[in-house]
Amino acid sequence: MEQPQIDVAYIAKLAKLDLTVEETERFSADLNQVLGYVAQLEQWDTTDVPPMYHPLPVFDAVREDVPGTSLSNEAAVANAPAAEDGQFRVPKVVESAH
Repeated sequence: MEQPQIDVAYIAKLAKLDLTVEETERFSADLNQVLGYVAQLEQWDTTDVPPMYHPLPVFDAVREDVPGTSLSNEAAVANAPAAEDGQFRVPKVVESAH
């Protein structure tokens, strides 16, 4: 199978990147190397290989979702730098919603 060529200058233009000639050549070489590796992988028969979603076995260690005791409102805001009427007081971050 013939290896496809990627037009790095065209992709850089689409991404609004100003690449130098040296950068374009370097990225072209890097991408061609990646495509060459992918072409090597295509030669293997993977018909009976199940898909992997993660390279390592993943075991979810989740606890059962049961209600428990929670903090009181006073305890929740006790260490807050600023609190008012049982709520956290934070600085204004948006000047206008318009």
